[in-house]
Amino acid sequence: MKKVFLFIAGAWMAWANHAEGNKGKWWQDIKQNTTFGGYVIGKAAFNDQDLDNKNESHSTFDIRLIRAYVNGKVWDFKYGLQMEMNGVSGSSAEKGPRVLDAWAEWEKYSFVKVKFGQFKRGFTFENPMNPWDIGFGAYSQATTMLAGMNDRVGEHSCNGRDLGLQVQGDLFKSPDDGHNWLHYQLGVYNGQGVNHADRNDNKDLIGGLWLSPIKDLCIGAFGWAGEYSKDVNGRKITVDRNRMAFGVKYESRWTVRGEYVTSQGHKISDYHVADDGTTSVSGKDKADGWYATVGAPVTSRCKIYGKWDVYRDRKDNASRKSIYNVAVNYYFYKNLKIQALYGFVEDKTYVGDQHYNTGEIQLYWRF
Repeated sequence: MKKVFLFIAGAWMAWANHAEGNKGKWWQDIKQNTTFGGYVIGKAAFNDQDLDNKNESHSTFDIRLIRAYVNGKVWDFKYGLQMEMNGVSGSSAEKGPRVLDAWAEWEKYSFVKVKFGQFKRGFTFENPMNPWDIGFGAYSQATTMLAGMNDRVGEHSCNGRDLGLQVQGDLFKSPDDGHNWLHYQLGVYNGQGVNHADRNDNKDLIGGLWLSPIKDLCIGAFGWAGEYSKDVNGRKITVDRNRMAFGVKYESRWTVRGEYVTSQGHKISDYHVADDGTTSVSGKDKADGWYATVGAPVTSRCKIYGKWDVYRDRKDNASRKSIYNVAVNYYFYKNLKIQALYGFVEDKTYVGDQHYNTGEIQLYWRF
């Protein structure tokens, strides 16, 4: 019995020493591979639209974004946490300070990675991109309205994010330059946006597949099948979100990016609930949008972009809003840039002045 006790005690001490050694390595990994940062985007904007004596200002100063983040890696797991700090708490659009990203991803193998938590929906090329890299003062209308940012269905402001689980990977590495020829991704999401639990029995399914025949060039397609639920006069209304997107992206010194997105499903605002509980629906259940962007380097610090940006809320020309943009991005250094933007807008949905000019100056800095 004494020998058994000594054996167990020795085994316990050996395990404890091993665990303590691993603990030290684990803590060192966290300290060495964790980064803290953030960025701020401030802007001044104006437009000359005739607002029919609505007594609204044509110019404004604004804080577009203030964000702080933590990124890191320990063992085979990457993790990220990002907070949005600006906005008004308790607003109807829920656009105040809040958690945006909170995820962990197992990435031991490049051909299969598993991501869990709250993160960007894997729909369109543009949605997962950082605001620093877009080249303009905002994402395209198609991305904003049809990729879950300020979604047309009536979802609260989600910045293209949701809670879910995603599997993705890269296959067939080029022997010449090391880039992967094929990327796939498939995710299951709540469908209710950031910081909201699921409200129906359906889960959103979002997938994407793209080819890279040469380095920096991607040609891809995306699909989204899901539902969104919200209360209207005390009754839960559920609408479809069935969407497809097709696009091309080339990101290097030159930028060429374009996508077409089509959507099937009503908006929550299309439904009307009477006092007796009866429900009626109006409006069209189809929408689409597209954009085309070209960015040309002028110097190592300056890049000029042009964009044609169209959104049709009812998938017809009567609901078309077209924006023609030119933007100049100048980097003072890596973490500080200024952006000047001019836009001409043709908005057929507005009953008054449908043609007007816009201008913005935005200052980006990060730490």
